[in-house]
Amino acid sequence: MMEMAIRFPGGMAVDAHFKGHQVHTDQPVASGGEDSGPSPFDLFLASLGTCAGFYVLRFCQQRQIDPSNVSLSLQVVRNPETRRMETIRTQIHLPPDFPEKYHQSVIRAADQCAVKRTLLDPPDLETVVTTEPANR
Repeated sequence: MMEMAIRFPGGMAVDAHFKGHQVHTDQPVASGGEDSGPSPFDLFLASLGTCAGFYVLRFCQQRQIDPSNVSLSLQVVRNPETRRMETIRTQIHLPPDFPEKYHQSVIRAADQCAVKRTLLDPPDLETVVTTEPANR
């Protein structure tokens, strides 16, 4: 089981510690933070984009296609009334010389992203309280 420790370094910042790494987050100034790092929600989107990007990169590498002119972008479409996300659109930007026969295949590769697959078949989410200290 993977364990991640969450700490509060000050202000509105929240840090995650796991596998020898630290990920720093903060809120935008307009939300009371110092904007010293991405917001947790922005990290969620970055996780989705970089995960899809990994699969696109591997697709290119396996076919000996230079990925230096390939990129991805994410667009979030929100409902203007509820502000709830309705769509997260991932666009794969390919150079004109990218083999057309691979266009649909590169989409299928990006769709293998574990983050996306988890969203499509979500796990149970539980929140519990304990009086035991977290692992440091």
